[in-house]
Amino acid sequence: MAEARSATKEPIVHVEDFEEGQDVKWKVAWRSWRRTMLRRFFRVRNLIKNGMWPTSLWNLGVVVALVAIVMVTDYPIMKVVNDKFWNFGEYFYIPKGPPYFLPKVVIVSCLIGVIFFIVLLFIRRYLLRLLLSYRGWLYQNPKSQSIKTLIWCILVRIVSGSTPTTFACQLSLPRLPVPSVDSTLNKFLESVEPLFTSEENERLKKEAEEFRKTIAPKLQSLLVLKSWWATNYITDWWEKYIYLMGRSPLAINSNYYTMDNGFWKPTEHQSTRAAGLCYMLMQFKRKIEHEQVVPLLIRNTIPVCMYQYERLFGTTRVPREDFDEIVHYDSSVSKHIVVLRKGIYYKLDMFDTAGQPLAPYAIEKQIEWILQDADSQQESEGARSAEGLASLTTLERTDWARKRTKYLGSGINQESLAIVEKAAFMINLETRTFEGFTERAKFLLHGDGKVIWFDKSMCLHFFPDGRYGLTAEHSWGDAPVVAHLLEYSAYEEVLGELYKDGRAGNPDSINQDKVKPPVQLHWNVTDELAKIINEAGLFAKDTFSFSSLYFFLLQNNEDLDLCVRRHMDFGKGFVKSCKVSPDAFIQLALQLAYYRENSKFALTYEASMTRLYLNGRTETVRSLTKEACEFVKSMVEDNRTTEEKIHLLQNAGKVHQKLYRDCMSAEGWDRHMFALYVACKGLGYESDFLHHALTLPWTLSTSQTPQQQMVGNPTITPEHADKASPGGGFGPVSDQGYGVSYMIPEDTHFWFHVSSKKSCPTTNSDRFVDQIFTSLGEMKQLFTVQQNES
Repeated sequence: MAEARSATKEPIVHVEDFEEGQDVKWKVAWRSWRRTMLRRFFRVRNLIKNGMWPTSLWNLGVVVALVAIVMVTDYPIMKVVNDKFWNFGEYFYIPKGPPYFLPKVVIVSCLIGVIFFIVLLFIRRYLLRLLLSYRGWLYQNPKSQSIKTLIWCILVRIVSGSTPTTFACQLSLPRLPVPSVDSTLNKFLESVEPLFTSEENERLKKEAEEFRKTIAPKLQSLLVLKSWWATNYITDWWEKYIYLMGRSPLAINSNYYTMDNGFWKPTEHQSTRAAGLCYMLMQFKRKIEHEQVVPLLIRNTIPVCMYQYERLFGTTRVPREDFDEIVHYDSSVSKHIVVLRKGIYYKLDMFDTAGQPLAPYAIEKQIEWILQDADSQQESEGARSAEGLASLTTLERTDWARKRTKYLGSGINQESLAIVEKAAFMINLETRTFEGFTERAKFLLHGDGKVIWFDKSMCLHFFPDGRYGLTAEHSWGDAPVVAHLLEYSAYEEVLGELYKDGRAGNPDSINQDKVKPPVQLHWNVTDELAKIINEAGLFAKDTFSFSSLYFFLLQNNEDLDLCVRRHMDFGKGFVKSCKVSPDAFIQLALQLAYYRENSKFALTYEASMTRLYLNGRTETVRSLTKEACEFVKSMVEDNRTTEEKIHLLQNAGKVHQKLYRDCMSAEGWDRHMFALYVACKGLGYESDFLHHALTLPWTLSTSQTPQQQMVGNPTITPEHADKASPGGGFGPVSDQGYGVSYMIPEDTHFWFHVSSKKSCPTTNSDRFVDQIFTSLGEMKQLFTVQQNES
């Protein structure tokens, strides 16, 4: 039995904790106390520094010095101010004695300096918040901004003052405003007009009008009240009701993946690449904890919310019966990673016994030990008794919550589970190699049902050929945060000195005696639990459920139809010469491709960020506009001249670009309608309009993966085109539609990740990518013909 094998395992005790059976070493106790004090010191220091931003202690020192100078000098021009300061000092009893004036000068100057500093702090903070509420800059070309915007930009930089730490800007960001009901309803009705007949549109307008006149004012008042006290009136509801209350399995339905460099890799060794990336990720983690990550600034001026970075590491989505919980562990707990190899789990401490982070070479040696140890135990039934345990995280969430409590809620299983969930992140040392992008991406999205712990914020997969990829849980944060992390790592891999002669780091840079050995995690897998794990693995691969008189696929890796392909004919360099936004150009190509394939339009979701506001996450850009439809029809029906088609394309591109900017500026409407719906349900009302509006299927769900968030990153250039990442992707939102993720890495090419369901007779991911490429080619041909004619 598994519990008998676990009981006979030799306990693993760290040598540094004990000496010949005596009490704990005083040096270990001293180091532990010292690390705790340092951690608290930096935490308090950062809190004070962030609380003072955009001012600084330098401002306080200057004011104190100026007041003191005025008090001890006797310039006629400053006499009135001098008298005021000395009169203020009379309120304090100071014993007379030589030199009598010095204590009074010190007390008065310090008090006035502190008062002035506090007033200046709040004036600058609220002035900056007011300035950052201006959004006119978004609608102007950076190279041709108005005088008003230039003056505004100068004021922002003056008020911002010194370079902020990672989270310093949070208190100065504006809060997300609540749009008017009239604006939201009008924009929504306009966005769905191309999808319905005139009769359906009229019926929807009547429902909207009834909603506007009845319960909408009450719901709006509630949202306005919430916006006054909540940091963001949407985000907490969005996380709870969109993510955490979802009961579907995370694989394919919620989690997403990202890939490494397109055609370049720094090493052929699995252990070396794993060591280098683990080292870089832990460095980024420490930078976040010490608030040394440079906050993102749009146009090097406008800060965005960095809230999501707090939960990038050491975070787990814990399943509950009603709704899940996001649990984050701080740096004092989350100092290790969990390594999975051939079904065996290991705890790998990322700090040595002196509390210092492991060097890349030390991590590489630890990983090589794990590879050898796991490979030597592959025939051992006891060591691999928990193989496939991660498949439990692929289950429907309520089912997983119950099984987690019953089988992993006590004893050695609870202890091992706690180590997994408290880990900074997980890595999987895979045994299989996937040559093609599509095959590798498909594995990263859903695995084989055994190797991805879908609840963890991040799971990295390292392949025998030196490549890697990442699977991310979605509820804690959005893809741009993960993309920033991987861009930071790629920068160091390409331009840094992370690898030496194909290996990680320098062997002479470590003291192996201080490195803690990996610890194998043990699990008590009873026959009953083994059967459940096996069933969970089958569920992940191919499971049907009977509900509402229909068979529908809950989770099926084999049913996922994924295609990853690079478009090489042209990139954003050519698109910009056409005076069209690259994002708008691709969105119009998607509309044209879908219409050619299905002879109808599709409700389209494109994600945009609202991180210009405190705790902002995303807003929906509804890319299907009247102007886009008119352009698509002109291409399909071919009843317009080339000049007319180009005009329609450019006009549709401008409309889309404005729509995207509106969503960034809190002038979208989908999140507002979502909040109205939550308030409606919470107050016990029913609304046919809100129900219909929020249940329309997103046949096309699209997203652009950001590639260059670090200022001056030279790895994203045509010279480094082979090093640019293909980006990542996700599963289709609708079983009858497509999930499309695209990457615009640099000027010469695009990447597309298209997903759909094989069980749907009307979709085919390869065919749709062909249609996208054809559409892009036809759109390019318009401008080529125009240039030839001119």
